Amino acid sequence: MFTTRPTLQGTFGMVSSTHYLASQSAMAVLEHGGNAYDAAVAAGFVLHVVEPHLNGPAGEVPIILAPAGGEVRVLCGQGVAPAGATVAHYRDELGLDLVPGTGPLAAAVPGAFDAWMLLLKDHGTRSLAEVLRYAIGYAEDGHAPVERVGETVETVRELFTTEWPSSAEVYLVDGEPPRPGRLLRNPRLAATWKRLVAEAEEAGPDRVAQIEAARRIWREGFIGEALVRQAARPTLDTSGTRHTGTLTLDDLAGWHATYEEPATYAWRGWTLCKAAGWSQGPAFLQQLALLPPELPAYGSADYVHLLVEGCKLAMADREAWYGDADPAGVPVDALLSDAYNAERRALVDPEKASYELRPGRPLGAAPRISAHARAVAAGESGFDALGVAGAGEPTVQKNGATRGDTCHLDIVDRWGNMIAATPSGGWLQSNPVVPELGFPLGTRLQMTWLEEGLPNSLTPGRRPRTTLTPSLALRDGVPVMAFGTPGGDQQDQWQVHFFLAVALRDRVRGGLDLQGAVDAPNWHTDSFPGSFFPRGMRPGSVTVEGNTDPEVVAELRRRGHDVTVGDDWSEGRLCAVARDPHTGVLSAAANPRGMQGYAVGR
Repeated sequence: MFTTRPTLQGTFGMVSSTHYLASQSAMAVLEHGGNAYDAAVAAGFVLHVVEPHLNGPAGEVPIILAPAGGEVRVLCGQGVAPAGATVAHYRDELGLDLVPGTGPLAAAVPGAFDAWMLLLKDHGTRSLAEVLRYAIGYAEDGHAPVERVGETVETVRELFTTEWPSSAEVYLVDGEPPRPGRLLRNPRLAATWKRLVAEAEEAGPDRVAQIEAARRIWREGFIGEALVRQAARPTLDTSGTRHTGTLTLDDLAGWHATYEEPATYAWRGWTLCKAAGWSQGPAFLQQLALLPPELPAYGSADYVHLLVEGCKLAMADREAWYGDADPAGVPVDALLSDAYNAERRALVDPEKASYELRPGRPLGAAPRISAHARAVAAGESGFDALGVAGAGEPTVQKNGATRGDTCHLDIVDRWGNMIAATPSGGWLQSNPVVPELGFPLGTRLQMTWLEEGLPNSLTPGRRPRTTLTPSLALRDGVPVMAFGTPGGDQQDQWQVHFFLAVALRDRVRGGLDLQGAVDAPNWHTDSFPGSFFPRGMRPGSVTVEGNTDPEVVAELRRRGHDVTVGDDWSEGRLCAVARDPHTGVLSAAANPRGMQGYAVGR
């Protein structure tokens, strides 16, 4: 069958990411003898440079890794709320109802940098200087930016010129936003990494000692000090008011990235691995658990209807049960149990779209939903004004409010090491560029609620529930595929559709390989409270790509779905790599949507 690109196949190494320069940088590391984890770190730091509107060093990154012959692990690069980030401070002292979508009040303890360093230390083989040289080169010598970077900067031009001058100095050179074909440089970022490497190398020639020194410099040295100074600067945010943040050196010193067991679900010989309930990852697993034994024809109206309705139920449970604030934890086992999902599955009307938010009672207890979420579900507050995200790119307002903003990378090497990572946060429109460093703070705390007693309440020392959700799949207990996508709340919709296209390929005429599954028409629903400020909802909505079968669209509308037909090639930015454990053949595919993702390998 025709696909936009071939599914790459080889035996040496495969990389897929949301930017071709990151993919090629990772491949260069593999070619020079590095493994998948060395390559991932190099690509992660290149993504900070070439997709600054989608991620940055002070953002966050969940990582799923499967070392050859080892156990699948989740590496959590999601920082926690600072000690001073309490509901009382935000509501009672500052008079806020929601955490702002921009500015230092929304900044969690940065998590991405430490996660990449821990990965490099424990699983990599290269030095700090070796993996950072690609990012340093693109920041210092420049790269030709993709069109979307300039469009994002143009949107927030007034904010940069009137309120965030340090951002204007990097992204409005001579008053002009970045343009394709013109080199975009970030000399301050390059200088930061060069100084970091130089100071880390003072720890001696040992690779691990240098990496540990870099981690200390981030928390306690010139980088940490600059981050805290920035958090203390009054900054205009989406509330329309200038606020200072709560981040301190003690917050930075008290947090580090950690390893965890993945949340898993077995389905038809596959085992899907995701981050736990501090992410939205289990919602992917629950969508599989909600599927009936027999599925409708792939791509039919029955099929899309079934998946949309199942997604609504899983996301309603996400709203009621996911988060890191409850010491009892998230009842993932109960949410994925056969009995519970049989009960939930019975709520799906095969002929009628649902419009209500319907969380369940996995342990018999009443679901805990915020007052804001109940209001938007009841129609008391409109859907957020940011519009419908397409291609996983951010929809940005002039005040920097953003929806759907992330990168992704997947790598498998010749030894069988595999990794999926979804870097995000700390994007250029989230906070002012830290003048001394060349990158901004993040805004992940906007995903918490300013209401006590919820699983996702703003709580010092606890992680905000994140939308970031890489995936890794095992077949008969052996890791075979890593995949993921940007897209905020859409991530665990688009990934489910991709996975099923792969898993059900024998039932599709002509078959679907990785690239075919990436290329297949995609869709999403916003019929649940969103994770990004201002946390809205579009009950009954379904957005489909323009190349969706018109008969399928008509039938969905007949069943009551509020269908929006988007542009062709507008849904998702999926990446994927795979390894056949029987032959050792490696595969990779990347999304044509967005005109920048690429797979490379041999």
